[in-house]
Amino acid sequence: MASSAGTPISYAKTPLSRRRRKAEVRSADILNAALDAFVENGFAATRLEDIAERAGVSKGTLYLYFESKEALFKAVIRETIVPVVERAEQRVEAFSGSSRELLALTLRSSWSALSESRMTGLPKLVLAEATNFPEVARTYFDEVVLRVRGLFARVLRRGIERGEFRPLDVEYTARVMVAPVVMAQIWKHSLVKCQIDAIDFDRQLDVLIDLILNGVASSEEREPRKRGIP
Repeated sequence: MASSAGTPISYAKTPLSRRRRKAEVRSADILNAALDAFVENGFAATRLEDIAERAGVSKGTLYLYFESKEALFKAVIRETIVPVVERAEQRVEAFSGSSRELLALTLRSSWSALSESRMTGLPKLVLAEATNFPEVARTYFDEVVLRVRGLFARVLRRGIERGEFRPLDVEYTARVMVAPVVMAQIWKHSLVKCQIDAIDFDRQLDVLIDLILNGVASSEEREPRKRGIP
């Protein structure tokens, strides 16, 4: 739009858009503070007033964004881990190489996305407090665990259909593949925190990938590798 003199009119951002941006920043601050508090203290021991203090807001302000501690925990899951899973799903859909390469990539990228993040503390929290807070556990299971298993099951089925992987019990193979990664996250936030049995996680991941790839490979895939053919 132009003025009567033909000069384009520049509109400043409205107060509403500034308020919206401020609200988004404040919500992100609360979620970051909540993630830290949940991982450090567990779900039961975390108080909303502690999260508010970490986020630099009042408890009343926190309630404007999240109606309860359960709602806040669900939001933490949906805003931190779920986007990681979604990116992994998109990567699987777009991948054009071998299923062997895709399986190794999916394992490595899933671990690297979490290994240095505070998110690795959530599996330990959920398992420890599932019986007392089943609704929280259900949210984590439905939105993270089932999707991750489904992601690996998709890669396995792709490999079977292409003849790269042998026939497998896909559902339980996916469970077995994911379990060591989850256990490594729990170990990181338990014994390793006590300076007991520190793990070289990259080395452990290398061993896991080697075992899995050789375990799922079809006979046609294994034979060339025995003869030293890449």
